[in-house]
Amino acid sequence: MEWSKDKWDFQEEGETLFVDKPLDWTSFDVVKKIKTLFNVRKVGHAGTLDPKATGLLIVCTGKKTKSLDSYLDVAKEYTGAFELGVRTPSFDSETKVYEVGDFSHVTPQLLERTIKQFTGKIMQKPPMYSAVKIEGRPLYLYARKGKSINRSAREVEILDFRVTRFSPPLIDFDIICSKGTYIRTLVEDLGIALGCGCTLRSLRRTRIGSVRVEDAMTIDDLISLRDANFGNRQLHHEVSQPAE
Repeated sequence: MEWSKDKWDFQEEGETLFVDKPLDWTSFDVVKKIKTLFNVRKVGHAGTLDPKATGLLIVCTGKKTKSLDSYLDVAKEYTGAFELGVRTPSFDSETKVYEVGDFSHVTPQLLERTIKQFTGKIMQKPPMYSAVKIEGRPLYLYARKGKSINRSAREVEILDFRVTRFSPPLIDFDIICSKGTYIRTLVEDLGIALGCGCTLRSLRRTRIGSVRVEDAMTIDDLISLRDANFGNRQLHHEVSQPAE
C-alpha cells in the first residue's frame, strides 16, 4: 500500500484500498464510508466480512473495481476463538445462546482428531444468518423472522486448521481456507461432531492472498487521508460506529 503517494485518484483510474474493518461494521458500512469520504460513486469490495469479524477488507474504486475478481480465488487466513458447550442461531455472538452442552469430555486429543474431519475439501451449507440470496432476498431476512430455508451445500477447502490455545471453554485457532468458506459454519459443524456444541466468539481476517492486515488502513487513517488530500470538505462521522 502506497501510504506516501502524492496524488490519489479515487474517481477515474481508481484506487485499491486495504482496510482494517472494525468490529460491528458491515462490509457495506466500510464501502459507504469510503463513498462519503472521497465523494466517489463506483466502489466495491472483495470478500465480505461478518459484522462480528474484524480485519482485512479489500476495497476498490473507479476502474480498479475491475480487479476485484483477482482477490476472490486466493486463499484467506483467519485467527479467532470459539466457545465450547454453547450454540447460537447465527453461529456467533450476533445472537443469544439457545443451547448449552457439556464439554467436559473434550480433550486436546479429541479436538485434534475431530478437526481432521474438517480439513481438505468439505461440503458446507451457508448459515441462515448470511447475505446469500434465495429468491432475491438475503437469508438473514428469513432468519430474523424465525424461518429456515433449504440451502444447497457448497464445496470449500480448509487448507490448514490448527488450535493455538486450548483453554476450555475457549479455544483459539488459526485457519487458512478457500473463498466461500463460512468459519461460523465450520465451528458449528465442529461443535456438533464433538457432541457439545460450539459457537464462534471472535474472528479476524489477517491475509488475503499476499496482502496482510498489517498493510491495511484503519477508518481513522482513511479520514486523515481525506483531510490531507481533499481538505475538510466532507462531514466527519463518528469512527466508533458504522456509517449511517
